[in-house]
Amino acid sequence: MTTTTPTTTATPPTGTRRLLAAAGPDLTAHLAAHGPVPSIGPGIVDEIGLAGIDGRGGAGFPLARKLQVVAGQARRRRSGRTPVIVGNGAEGEPASRKDAVLLERAPHLVLDGLVVAAVAVGATEAVVATSERLAEHVRRAIDERTAVAARHGHASDPVTLGVRALPHTSFVAGEAGALASAVSGGRGLPEDRVVRLAERGPSGRPTLVSNVETLAQAALVARYGAAWARSVGSATAPGTRLVTVSGVTDPARAVVLETAGGAPLGDLLGASRLDTADPRRTRAVLVGGWGGTWVPATALDTPFDVDGLAPWGAAPGAGVLAVLDDRTCPIAVTARIAAALADASAGRCGPCVNGLPRIAEVVAALASGRPAGDLAAEVRRLVGLVDGRGACHHPDGVARMVRSAMTVFRDDVQAHLGGHCQVAGGTR
Repeated sequence: MTTTTPTTTATPPTGTRRLLAAAGPDLTAHLAAHGPVPSIGPGIVDEIGLAGIDGRGGAGFPLARKLQVVAGQARRRRSGRTPVIVGNGAEGEPASRKDAVLLERAPHLVLDGLVVAAVAVGATEAVVATSERLAEHVRRAIDERTAVAARHGHASDPVTLGVRALPHTSFVAGEAGALASAVSGGRGLPEDRVVRLAERGPSGRPTLVSNVETLAQAALVARYGAAWARSVGSATAPGTRLVTVSGVTDPARAVVLETAGGAPLGDLLGASRLDTADPRRTRAVLVGGWGGTWVPATALDTPFDVDGLAPWGAAPGAGVLAVLDDRTCPIAVTARIAAALADASAGRCGPCVNGLPRIAEVVAALASGRPAGDLAAEVRRLVGLVDGRGACHHPDGVARMVRSAMTVFRDDVQAHLGGHCQVAGGTR
């Protein structure tokens, strides 16, 4: 395996302050912290693979493998079908704030990541897709790079950088196919795809869609190399990651942390310093996002990585920890999340049109404390019907979240079946 050893004029960041190491969002602060992007050699994809960069938007798919597939397609396709890179900053996940923080505080690192990915696969165009509010931060950064380059009489970047403000950033708008469609001028909805985006996106070109945090991590590896990236974190979760911590009933009050991979859940809750995330009052944590998995408070020593969370059927997902405290009914919360996710579907397939609303309806009936029949069994039957059958993974996330609630909150389920709530002291 041939790899390059990236070099930079800046001193590599130490500790866990890496993505957010710059003193400000402007280009001067960015270059002072990280220096310019070095020349991208042919071994950059291998270096990214050695660094262990996985997708930070939810799926956790290795970035190096995506780059390899897109680069291979680019070599095989005819002239004029060069790849396109899309940085996913849609952040439709209601409990996540990490992409917003990154685009507000380190937009140039994201743009550097777009350049690295584009050069690696032979793309000439790369775009960040995000909300209108966050798009302004990206536009400002692109304009700044262009202005500085013009003063020095050279091109700002080896690829054309752009930003696409999405008309709405719903839960499913950030799905890779939906985002690629929106960037290409389409409807921006998930579609059943026979051909992968990496082979042919909506524009007819090989398309790589990657979360903005993933791309920012690639920009760091291009500068400092895989060994530096792995100098913190665990063997299975090397480097750092951004984590959003909030109370499950109040996602607007959230704290974003940059932490070493594999940090224990309880340490992350404590580091947030949120009253709603006090480990002493925590009953459970919804891990990965609203379409994630409930993990009980007895597991707060679990590492926040794939291996540590696997026994609970959970994964880091979008880097979300939504905390349920001991004053909140878990069945009522699960019902509200299920209803919100049912409303957020694209309405493109049977599981979303019929299955998710019915799941929400049955869980709401269970939460009411006035059940008719064995609603717990009906919930399990319904999640089994939608799981794995949607046009995208949205129904799978709802099924996973609800199924884990039925297990972790088994005693609460039984109490509600009996007509009362253990938390409120009565029906809710």
